[in-house]
Amino acid sequence: MNDRDADKRLAATAAVQEVCDDMLVGLGTGSTAAHAIAALADRRLRIETVATSVASATMAESLGLAVRDFAEVARIDIAIDGADAIDARLHAVKGAGGAMLREKVVADAATRMIVIADGSKRATRLGGVALPVEVLPFARRYVMGQLANHFVRLVERPDYRTDNGNIVIDGHGWDDTALIALADSLVAIPGVVGHGLFLREIDAAYIADNGIVTRLERGRNPR
Repeated sequence: MNDRDADKRLAATAAVQEVCDDMLVGLGTGSTAAHAIAALADRRLRIETVATSVASATMAESLGLAVRDFAEVARIDIAIDGADAIDARLHAVKGAGGAMLREKVVADAATRMIVIADGSKRATRLGGVALPVEVLPFARRYVMGQLANHFVRLVERPDYRTDNGNIVIDGHGWDDTALIALADSLVAIPGVVGHGLFLREIDAAYIADNGIVTRLERGRNPR
């Protein structure tokens, strides 16, 4: 049986080798990203970080990493984060930890965005996992009605608010054959402030499966 947590740690350890002194590093959110934060702290580099969630900032600071306010940052050198599912084209679904909006902003601000994952997250199709959508509470009922056009089943996370104060609705049973069109349709709904489809942000992925780490690279073309 594969040790998924050990694989996450291996992928994180491999990814943070790309980080050098004097870099500004984006920290993801979730159990896999936590391994990257710990691995970065272990390297004792001369770096600064920005965090995609209060939880990640708190962990980073507790391990001695310097955390800057992303509101004062325009660009970062590298971002490292996990994923709920990722395919061979480096399209991914993120957001199980609820931070997908901040994660997408930080990923887009990064010169290089790296996903780390265990082998269970590698997918030939993305539609098998829930797609999180961050929604203004004010627009909850309206947005639910609009999202019903794209998903078979919608589940609002109970008693949950993102760090932005918004709700998260997980969409199940969605068509993953036209990802760009779906992403465009979701952001066009007034009240939707973010979603978990990452289609152009990811430059590379380190995926560990049964102790073996594989790197996937989008290529050298700028995004």
